[in-house]
Formats: sequence, structure tokens, C-alpha cells
Amino acid sequence: MFQTDHPLKLPFWRETAIIVMTCALFCLSCTVKRSFNSIPPVKLNKVASPVIKQIDRIDVATEFKKIFEARHLAFSYPDLIDSFYKSNNYQPVLVPRFMPEHQLQTLEDYLINANLHGIAPEVFSISRVKDLLGSYSDKKSRVKEREVYRNTMELELLVADVMIKYSIAMQFGLVDPARVYSNYSTPTLRPDSMSIMQVLEVKDIKTYLDSVQPKEPDYIALQKALKAESGVENDTMYRVLVVNLERLRWKNKPAAQKYVVVNIPEFTLNVIDSGKSVLSMKVCVGEPVENKQTPQLASMIYSVQINPVWNIPQSIASNEIINYAKRNRYYFANNDINVYKNGKQVYDPESIDWKTEETGAYSFKQQPGEQNPLGRIKFLFNNESSVYLHDTPVQSPFKQDVRAVSHGCVRVEQPLNLAYALFGKGDKFDQIKKGMANGYPKAKYIGLAVKIPVWINYCTAKVDEKGKVRVFKDIYSLDDALYRKISFPFSQLY
Repeated sequence: MFQTDHPLKLPFWRETAIIVMTCALFCLSCTVKRSFNSIPPVKLNKVASPVIKQIDRIDVATEFKKIFEARHLAFSYPDLIDSFYKSNNYQPVLVPRFMPEHQLQTLEDYLINANLHGIAPEVFSISRVKDLLGSYSDKKSRVKEREVYRNTMELELLVADVMIKYSIAMQFGLVDPARVYSNYSTPTLRPDSMSIMQVLEVKDIKTYLDSVQPKEPDYIALQKALKAESGVENDTMYRVLVVNLERLRWKNKPAAQKYVVVNIPEFTLNVIDSGKSVLSMKVCVGEPVENKQTPQLASMIYSVQINPVWNIPQSIASNEIINYAKRNRYYFANNDINVYKNGKQVYDPESIDWKTEETGAYSFKQQPGEQNPLGRIKFLFNNESSVYLHDTPVQSPFKQDVRAVSHGCVRVEQPLNLAYALFGKGDKFDQIKKGMANGYPKAKYIGLAVKIPVWINYCTAKVDEKGKVRVFKDIYSLDDALYRKISFPFSQLY
């Protein structure tokens, strides 16, 4: 790109500086912005070699380190960026690579169009990107040599940072949901150092940025709905679409061909097989109060228990069961609840004065039967919150539109159909069906031959089979918390 008639070879840092400044001059030949969808190749005009004065007074590596130290707190991954430039002797890499073909203009176009994803362009420091790129395109500018170098180095570091941020946002989301929600235990893939460093090795910006665009049909449908909105931040529909686009960018969906998914705000369970719903039913979820909300989680259903025993949680025992017993000393006998003290069964609980007794040593188990709130079957999967899917003897809540009525577990409308969807035809399903119909219920575990993933998710907007966007009530007020986080996902901005 740059030749000299001088018989001596220039030092590496000096060559780099000259290349960078030449690239800057090349940019003067074209200052027209290109469209987002199509960026045609540009023929560059020949530019005379610049005259470099006092170049020996500038130590590029030292200046680069100074600017890095001044800016690194604004970077998402400062250690990785530092490692990249250390391996390149603290010389500009991306600006010399991308400037001749006007690829940085392409990057700017993608950042400007981040609003198509419900992301404010300023999240990617678009104003600073424009300012620094503009300094190269201003034919009337007369800046000192050292300022040219400093602008080049600032642009270099800014390009590295925003490319990483944009790449991560498109592939993994702007934020880590586990840091947004305390009641979230779904394994969610986040970028590793290798994938981040690979961003800085990209040779063609447009090809790469096209490759990381989310392409799922549900995402595209929400994007179209967002484009039709006013874009005003205080518009309710706009905010709903923005937060649910972010949720779709998270990599937390089960990879299995077949899985069970519960969408909490929709109060619905679906069994998905090969990308299609093969069973759908109503569910009841936890109440909106903090200690009763159904958690977001992912696990594996490994077994069912027909005619289950309910191990009453200590919180329910303390807040509800004991209060019932205080009013009626025969409450435990009438409801088939066994009482244990320090692990040993108490056979005459009606003799206990629950108004004065210290209850911390007691535990309670309700036996199978019509009064058991778990109904005739529960579906078991490991999780930190001790929740599960289960039947219920009380069917009236399924007639309600808002079904946030449980203590945190998920009550299913059609438990036998769910068991069939998981087990299929065969002896095990026949045992389940017979056991649930037995007039003399007895608890029994029946294991799945192959574990089935279960995903309890929270989406307040989704696309139905007809392609229509449906919106659900934000029963746990999780949208607002997420909207605040994605509006300012990084600690500092340029």
C-alpha cells in the first residue's frame, strides 16, 4: 500500500504509523454512507505518499499503552483486548486492516441499525465511532501529527471493543440473565475467551456481522412487530418487544429434540417434539409474592410418583398448616397428614397445644388421597427450589385467565396426557394409568427410561402458529428489571 524510495528499511512501528496515516488519507476519497443491506465495492483513488515529519519523536507502542490505560475501564473485556495488542506489539491492527476497503463504514452502519434489534446504538458508542471516523473524512481538517496518531489509536481500541460487544449481543444477549434475576437457574451459554478473541481476527466485517445476526423465525417476527411500533421508550408495547428480543438472544433453550416447556406468564405447558408442539395444556404457577413465584429453570424429568406423598415445605407449615391446627386440633387427622418430631412420627398430634409449642422441630407429610394438593401424580426433576409439575384435586383455577395461584410448583391441567407424552405406550404408562385410578391409592415411583428436559421459562411476548405476536401480563414484574439492565448493559460508555 505504501512504498518509499529510501534505501533503508523503516522500523516496524514506523511502517505501521505510515500505513495508518495513509489509510486515513485513503478515506478522503469516499465519504458517502452506504445502506445497511448492500455495500458495493469501492475503487480507491491513488493518493500521494504523505510527508511524515518528526516521526522519530513518537513511540507508537508507548502512546498506545497510555490510551489503553485511559480507556480500558470502558471495555467489556479489557484483559483480552490487552492480550491481543500485547501479541501485536501494541500496534494498530484493525484500522489498517479495515480502513482501505471502507469496512469501518460497514461497521458503523450495523451499529446505527442496532435499533432493529431493540438495542440503542449508543450502547455501542456510536457517537464516538462517528466522531473518530469523521475526523478521517474531513478534508479541511488540519491536525497535528501526534493528534492523528492519538485519534488512530483511540479508533483502534474503540473498534476492538464495539466489535466484541456487538458480536456478544447478537449471539448471547446484552446481559447475563443470572445477574438480572435472583430466581433464575437455567444453564445459559455465555461467550468464552476463545470466541471473543476470534472476533478480533475477522477479515471481512460484513460477512462476519451477517453471520451473527439472529435468524430464528420467532426473532424475525418480533423484529417486524418492533419496526411497526413508534419506538418511543415509554411505549408499553415497544418495551415488551425489546425485552423479549433480548430473551430470545439468550442461549438457554434445550438442545434435545423433545422437551417440556412452561411459559410462566402464558400459564401454558407444551411438549415440543422436532420443533412442533405435540401437546398443549393450561397450568397454574406461583403467586406474584416474592417467596411463592415459580422460578425460571431447566432440568431433566427423570421419574413420576403416582399417588404422591406431599412433604410439606417448612415455610408452608409455619405460615399455614400450624395456623389451621391451632383452630382445629383434629386438622392433621382429617387431612391425612402425618406429624414428625425430630424425624420420629407423632401418633397423637391432637394432644399438642400448637399455640404454645415450639414448632421448629416438627415436619409434616400428607398421605396420598383426594385431599392431597399434589393430586394423583407428580413429575420429578432436580432443582434448587424443590418445585415440580403435579396434578391437583382443585380444577376451578384452570377456568381463570390469570392462574398465578400456587406456592411455586406448576399444576398441570392434563397430567395423564402429559405422562403419555413422556412415557408413550407400554407397561409403565399402563401402571401410571391404573395407579391414578386406584380407589386405594399407594405411592409408587416409576422412572423414565430416557430423561426428558423441562424448561420453565418467562416470556411476555411470543409468536403463535399463525405468526401473530401475543402479549402476556408481566405477573412477576420481570420486564422492567430486564429493560433497565439492557438499556445500560455496560458499566461505562465512550
